[in-house]
Amino acid sequence: MSRVLVPLPDVDFDTTEVAVPWKLLTEAGHQVVFATERAGTVPACDPRLLTGVLFGKLGAEPEPKAFYDDLTRAPEFHATVAWSTLEPKDFDALLLPGGHAPGMRQYLGSSLLHEKVVAFVKTGKPFAAICHGPVVLARAVDPDNGQSVLAGRKTSCLPKYMERAAYLSTFWKLGRYYRTYPAYVEDEVRAVGATVVKGPFELSKRGTRTDDSPAFVVEDGTYVSARWPGDAYLFARRFLAKL
Repeated sequence: MSRVLVPLPDVDFDTTEVAVPWKLLTEAGHQVVFATERAGTVPACDPRLLTGVLFGKLGAEPEPKAFYDDLTRAPEFHATVAWSTLEPKDFDALLLPGGHAPGMRQYLGSSLLHEKVVAFVKTGKPFAAICHGPVVLARAVDPDNGQSVLAGRKTSCLPKYMERAAYLSTFWKLGRYYRTYPAYVEDEVRAVGATVVKGPFELSKRGTRTDDSPAFVVEDGTYVSARWPGDAYLFARRFLAKL
């Protein structure tokens, strides 16, 4: 059994990108440890993804929502540890989920979490990131060489065309809800010297527990990455294989 670390913001993470990996990891017998800025915080996903972002659409699919409902009752979700106490030696793997709503900035922009991520990546243990998760890696700069831990790596992340399409189709109602930062995720990840592999064009079809055909994942050594919630099942399975 592996102990898998999953850091989270207090609010606004993506429902599918947390609940699906959690479900598949725990079904396989692994232990998931959630970490928040302060120990004991019970985090919450972006509520719009449970009800539908716009006119009941663009939210999480029914099965991931059911997984999230299970997750909210899981003991480990209520026993979060503090980012400040994290030690890489205590964990066998690291998973960085995404999300785009404003509450994600607490997690994406934490210099403390960036330091912990650098220390973990340097252990050589498996790590994974999906959607906005690679932003954490892009900002995690190794003080020994002044480079991001993503420099020179192949990675996926939220493609610019997806981020732009979501923003342009909803800004009239939701403003900058889909624009977490002025820079697009893909641009920030490329800027640190990573090679972004976009995968096939997709805006709507999502992978499921039984169908990976619409999904896309990039692997680079011990690192696994994916684009968006539609890749979550395949992403979780490829990560499991690393364990």
